[in-house]
Amino acid sequence: MINSIETFPIQRVTKEGKEDTEDIVTRELPLTIILNNQELVTLLCSPTDLKYLAIGFLASEGLLKSKDEIRKIMVDDLRGLVRVETEGDNEHASELLFKRLITSGCGRGASFYSAADATGQKVESQMEISADEIFALVNEFQHGSQLYLATHGVHSAALCDRKSILVFNEDIGRHNAIDKIFGRCLLEDIPTDNRIVITSGRITSEILHKVAKRGIPIIISISAPTNLGVRIADSLGITLIASVRGKKMKVYTYGWRVAVDGE
Repeated sequence: MINSIETFPIQRVTKEGKEDTEDIVTRELPLTIILNNQELVTLLCSPTDLKYLAIGFLASEGLLKSKDEIRKIMVDDLRGLVRVETEGDNEHASELLFKRLITSGCGRGASFYSAADATGQKVESQMEISADEIFALVNEFQHGSQLYLATHGVHSAALCDRKSILVFNEDIGRHNAIDKIFGRCLLEDIPTDNRIVITSGRITSEILHKVAKRGIPIIISISAPTNLGVRIADSLGITLIASVRGKKMKVYTYGWRVAVDGE
């Protein structure tokens, strides 16, 4: 956690007066991803697991199908660079760069998604999970980030089975946290089919496209979804569970995957 934080002097102000003290703040790094010698994108991220983030981002954007395509990964932590060399040429990446690149603020990362992505392959899974299992996973998830507990400045994401968290990561960006777990899964041959993703951030359409490409049938958030997130989850066959607090949750789509006592 040391590399992810910086300490600043502050004044803590209350109605009783001022107090000189220190505060821990999460670090932010501009990370440039270079694919086959072509600068692709610069992401604002936490300065950890940059290799996982770059590979997860490329996979989420459809620029990388498997780790067998990777020839070399070079990470420069100091300069904030990840260079990835893959088999084949760059033509597909160039088309995406010039036709589909969208950037915006408000915490949203760079994205290559177009309206065509909404017709992606539907997730076909008979996986079910009980309400008690969801509450137990979310409880474990919320106690998993020491960085969040120290700074309240990062998002978390996890890949789970029904009983436990398998892969966990965190980042200042909710998209980045998810790409980090998927990048690790791709590089370390961790299966994602019939798994569950938990995120601390709101569930939007881009998040749904990321999990659908990994064949994941259930996504859970302690936050809320957007209307397009709900519609995309419904069209892609994904169970969307949000606003999990205590022993309550909201199930927006494919509720048959969630079992409760007495069913």
